[in-house]
Amino acid sequence: MTTSSTTMDSKDRSVHSDGGAYKATRGGNANDQRDMARMGKTQVLQRNFKLVTMFGFSAILMCSWESQLSSLSIALQNGGTAGLIWTWLISWMGFTAVYASMAEMGSMAPTTGGQYHWVSEFSPRKYQKVLSYFVGWLGVLGWQALQASIAFQAGTIIQGLLVLNYPSYVYERWHGTLLVIAVLVCGALFNIFLATRLHLVEGTILVVHVYGIFCILAPLWILSPRSSSEYAWQAFQDPGWHSAGLSALIGMQASVVPLLGADASVHMSEELKDAAYTLPRSMMWATSLNGALGWVTAITVAYCIGDLESVVNTPTNYPFIQIFYNTTGSRPATNAMAAIIILMDAASAISIQASASRQIFAFARDDGTPFAAWLSRVSPRLDVPLNAVICSTTIACLLSLINIGSTVAFNSLISLTNGTLMVSYGMCIGCFVWRRLSKQPMLPSQFQLGRYGLLVNLLAMSFLSVVFVMAFFPPTPLPALTVMSMNWSSLVFTVVAVWGIVFYLVWARFRYSGPVEYVRKLD
Repeated sequence: MTTSSTTMDSKDRSVHSDGGAYKATRGGNANDQRDMARMGKTQVLQRNFKLVTMFGFSAILMCSWESQLSSLSIALQNGGTAGLIWTWLISWMGFTAVYASMAEMGSMAPTTGGQYHWVSEFSPRKYQKVLSYFVGWLGVLGWQALQASIAFQAGTIIQGLLVLNYPSYVYERWHGTLLVIAVLVCGALFNIFLATRLHLVEGTILVVHVYGIFCILAPLWILSPRSSSEYAWQAFQDPGWHSAGLSALIGMQASVVPLLGADASVHMSEELKDAAYTLPRSMMWATSLNGALGWVTAITVAYCIGDLESVVNTPTNYPFIQIFYNTTGSRPATNAMAAIIILMDAASAISIQASASRQIFAFARDDGTPFAAWLSRVSPRLDVPLNAVICSTTIACLLSLINIGSTVAFNSLISLTNGTLMVSYGMCIGCFVWRRLSKQPMLPSQFQLGRYGLLVNLLAMSFLSVVFVMAFFPPTPLPALTVMSMNWSSLVFTVVAVWGIVFYLVWARFRYSGPVEYVRKLD
């Protein structure tokens, strides 16, 4: 493993040269101290989270079955009910391999930096700096887009309910944007002033996440007319791709997005007690729970959807609202059911904001951003990276303003989440595969995949490659495809990637060294 100087730099990243105890453990144990010492980082955040609360944090952030209901439109138009069921199962299995691979790396190096740190440690020496920076850049941007996405979801669901309850209401994009900003600002206030209580809140909201699904699905099971099993499991919808398989893969984005984010515990690992043990288990528990709940939801929707045409073309813009109303025939009941989803989306937004701000904090700590000293500062009174939270929220609010001009442009920007996070996941796993194949010594881990590790890593990379390509497909084929319905995320991703490369060549290569430069070998 590559090592570097053990002296303390101007930011006090390094610890004492003997690898001894910290000035304060901040709630961590001996393993946490040793891991931080090896990575050359100083413990500045309080370790409030434990296994159950971090499991709750990750599970709520993923918000799987809630986000799946909100993303039904693309799945029902591309793939239909059968596509919805089978692509969810495929995505669940694929992400299990992805997160298992990342869990093993996370146990080896439990740091807030996550993917870009692992790339820096596990990649070939001559590529460590540039690959680490590129992954860090994409990871930071991807999490900011994810933050704007979940807030957009919560805000526009409220608009959908306004359309349902008040037929005279005129749907305006700026109304939704104001609601999005309101969700983001409320989340920021929570993350600033109640950050030290976040672990307590997550445990409570986890109960709503688990039991709330039955408040949603039970009325559908009891009241809705049933589709046949043949329709639910075998009826693929093809809008004109001339391939049911391709259509289902395009619609798979509705399954991919809800399963993103189990790595959130990685970005909170410096606030997690006994992180090397707890982090991988919280990731895998969250993936298992959300995968199972999401698949039950997909099957329920397939059986209880009713008239597909009316559901897809609902004036509320959210098929699940129409399904609820068609089933119950009651606006108050529909409002109550949808309120659970809005609550969970808002809770997810708080968790995503926490992770997104920690990404900025970590990357700034390693000199990966402009104004690094300011962004990496932790408020001693609030015990939170205050400036990073403010910066992260501001970026998400600015992204939401794009919706005023064009929902298409905003959706293309938000779909950037898929591309950027898939690359960050894939590159760190790819570097890990290289390390396995090159017979380099591996770091000790409290979550080992053993002899199946390479197979799991390769399956994860194969899945991520497919998801990355499909993320850039348009939602409809020609001739129905127009400039307004086009998926412009490929253009946005290219611009972001080129911008990152130029920024690296002009500025970052002179400032950024990569986390591996602070890593130390401990006896």
